[in-house]
Amino acid sequence: MSDPQQSAQNSQMLQGEPSPEELEAAQAANEADALAAAQGELAALQAKNAELADQYLRAQADVQNARRRADDEITKARKFAVEAFAESLLPVTDSLEAGLAIKDATPEQIREGAEATLRQLKSALERNKVIEVAPAAGTKFDPHQHQAISVVPAPGQEPNTVVSVLQKGYTINERVLRPALVTVSAPK
Repeated sequence: MSDPQQSAQNSQMLQGEPSPEELEAAQAANEADALAAAQGELAALQAKNAELADQYLRAQADVQNARRRADDEITKARKFAVEAFAESLLPVTDSLEAGLAIKDATPEQIREGAEATLRQLKSALERNKVIEVAPAAGTKFDPHQHQAISVVPAPGQEPNTVVSVLQKGYTINERVLRPALVTVSAPK
């Protein structure tokens, strides 16, 4: 007859429990499947990494190109910023030269020519957003646009208001280019 140990092994086989060899083979198969899955995942991640690295390099190149274009535009803007302004002053120059070319001009003709040239100049300045600052007497003193040269007594005028303009000021695009030089009424 058979010994009790062999019968226990036989009964295990009959009950469907795997043998140690079967367990080892199953574990090796599972490890092979896991290794294949990990290798597939690694290959997918490497492909995604290569794709992202390529996108990053392209983005960096786009940024550098945009920066280079912006720098070129800034350089051109600086270089030619006064072009329109200079172009608007050319007729003023032409008028002055034409006036000086007349040798026998009368004082009235010289005055008329000077006034016409001044109108051209003011028009050219205004087209280029250079606006005159000439406050009327009695205007409240504005330290952002006016520079007080002196404080004078001004009976009948409110304190801290413009009495007279000694030199006109100018703004360019709402920024003070030169403040108006004014005298201001003294506080009471």
